[in-house]
Amino acid sequence: MTSTPGTAPGTPAGGRGRPIRRAGTAAVAALLLAGIPVGAAVSADAGTPKTATGPQGQKLTVSATAGLDPDGQKVRVTGEGYGLTTGIYVALCKDNGDNRVPSPCLGGADMSGGSKTSQWIVPPGDPYEGDLASAFGPGGTFDVEIEITQKGDGLDCAEVACSVVTRADHRAAGNRTQDVRIPVAFAGQEPGEPGGEGVDVPAGTVSYKAAADFTSAGKPLDLLLHPESKKLYVGADNLPDTADVDERGLHVLNPEDGKVESWISQAPGSTGELRASAAARIAGPLPGDGVVYNYPLRGVGSAKAGDASAKGVWLAGSTITDIAPGTTKDTVLVAQGAKLSEIERATGTAVRSLTLPGGAQFATDPERGALWYSDFTAGKLHRVDLASFAVTGSFDLPGAQGATGFTETDPATGAVWVGVNRSVLVFDAAGKLLKTLVGKDLARDAAFDTATGRAYVAWQDGGDLSDPANDNNGTLTVYDNEDFAVAAKDVSLPGNHSQAGSASLAVEPGGSAVYVTSPAEGKITKLVRQVSPLVTRAPADLTAKDGEEVSLTAEAEGTPEPTVRWQVSTDGSQTWKDVEGASASTLTFTARTAQDGYRYRAEFRNDVGTTRTAPVTLTVTAATGGDSGGNGDTSNGTDGSGSTGGAGSTGDGSAGGDSGTQSAGGSTGGSGSTGTAGSTGSTVGGGGTETAATSGGGSLAATGATVMSVTLAAAALVGAGVLVHRRARRRTEGAL
Repeated sequence: MTSTPGTAPGTPAGGRGRPIRRAGTAAVAALLLAGIPVGAAVSADAGTPKTATGPQGQKLTVSATAGLDPDGQKVRVTGEGYGLTTGIYVALCKDNGDNRVPSPCLGGADMSGGSKTSQWIVPPGDPYEGDLASAFGPGGTFDVEIEITQKGDGLDCAEVACSVVTRADHRAAGNRTQDVRIPVAFAGQEPGEPGGEGVDVPAGTVSYKAAADFTSAGKPLDLLLHPESKKLYVGADNLPDTADVDERGLHVLNPEDGKVESWISQAPGSTGELRASAAARIAGPLPGDGVVYNYPLRGVGSAKAGDASAKGVWLAGSTITDIAPGTTKDTVLVAQGAKLSEIERATGTAVRSLTLPGGAQFATDPERGALWYSDFTAGKLHRVDLASFAVTGSFDLPGAQGATGFTETDPATGAVWVGVNRSVLVFDAAGKLLKTLVGKDLARDAAFDTATGRAYVAWQDGGDLSDPANDNNGTLTVYDNEDFAVAAKDVSLPGNHSQAGSASLAVEPGGSAVYVTSPAEGKITKLVRQVSPLVTRAPADLTAKDGEEVSLTAEAEGTPEPTVRWQVSTDGSQTWKDVEGASASTLTFTARTAQDGYRYRAEFRNDVGTTRTAPVTLTVTAATGGDSGGNGDTSNGTDGSGSTGGAGSTGDGSAGGDSGTQSAGGSTGGSGSTGTAGSTGSTVGGGGTETAATSGGGSLAATGATVMSVTLAAAALVGAGVLVHRRARRRTEGAL
């Protein structure tokens, strides 16, 4: 859409700065520029280790990017394919997204040369090669080590997205072609993404929202979302509150709206006669559609949507306490107390059996040929090898004595998650205790999503309101299955308590929906995944002529899909107002000189939160201007035949100082325009000459910063006692 922002009276305040006193070295110049934000970056995904590709084909690799030690950790950073004409810094910085300079960076300005938080890499033969910087190797390669911490020098990676980056050094601060970014995360964090600034919650915050309650499946005991048919299978008992209907059996629901598509209420009993039977535990899916399940007391049945009744066999012995798929498609594993058997589903014949010292519950790990058997009474976890059907290890379950909970295996990692009281014990595939997760409620079930590497745990309230620890409400918690960090905001489950049975879980692949049972309430709650807006494309600073049409574009992703509105500030980001009618991803309007210095941002909103892009600045120059004795554009600068450039000229040379701000001293133009002051003496236009700056403005001008900006920065640093004259050999590697 096209919109023209309102024009504030006059032109935003500006002006020329006074000449800067000589700083003496490039180190001081770098120090002054450390906090000046410009430019943009190229996004990268998080990983351990991780490689990212830059805008010119550069390859950047970081040895470790997740679970980093907040107090400090050394990482190896290597690169290849970097150009041999521009120096770069390697550092940990705030990731401001596309087309924004990564800043601030860890380490600040190191004047002593003792910092190890950043590295300065320069082309071979560069004047700063040696004590101050190291040189690129053949093919634009480098191999350095930096030490990074979660917080320091104005950077807090617990609050903002951070990345290990390369970026052009202070002599080309506006050059975004060297920006390569790899997001990193410290222990307890999710890897950061360049996604704008979250207003109420961090950008990309994941949460779950109750979308519906399904109450058409009696008293739900167990769930399975079929991987092929996508039907939601519910094992259910009768709900006493509905005396007119006996809801026992296997219910098949549409997972979108909870509508009952089928109900298998009968299964063969001990005599083979069909009778109404609850579906206590679901073992696993059948190919295409349908499930294998256990019905009380010793029935093993199978059924699919549309069946009039279940097929099943009745086992000898004691009550079945757990069930899982067997090692072949025709068998099933069954626990009858401490007795574990693999039986043929068609006949009920035991193929093999094993009796353990105690227990009642187990989980299988077919990928690794293991079965984990929990004995909560004795506080033991036994590992059974499925090939030999023998116990190969026993491990302690701290705090499990007399408790009931759950036992589940993560198919992605082989880890065993055991719920005991108000904790979840996580063991690796070898039986080593990795983590104890503590909740405020009773751990009752876990489910895993291999697509996202997430683990979901249902915690149920005890239901006894005379106990101060109970409030009648349960909780759903989502964890990362690698570092066990909380991966989404906790979800309250009102009324979900354990007085009438344990909760169970089912997760849609990708985690877009989670289903949680509440036996006491006779319902299944569908929770849908939500994500606050995450900026995927951010606008960049713009320079335009008066009357020129310009466009700013921003995009974001989120669930629900976020809306966008553009905002403008006419007072340097002090106040903001909406641009009337600007609600599309691209804002297009005609630039006018009165808008010079205006700042713009896009604000994205959805039900989860609000995220804004970093403000960008519009620079508008006069539409008319003449050439005077050279090829340079004379707009907004002093140029032409025989003109004198300023020590802090910000012109780009080839344009004769377009949009530059100049002050007395510096370089002298001949019959042509003057290039950037402090450069190597190049001249644009016939006969022009340029001499070395004597005021210290030369190296500063090369950064693209105005004299006024540098003057103010210098004043601030002097006031803080930071601006110190050093010889050129002093190190500046931290000047980011």
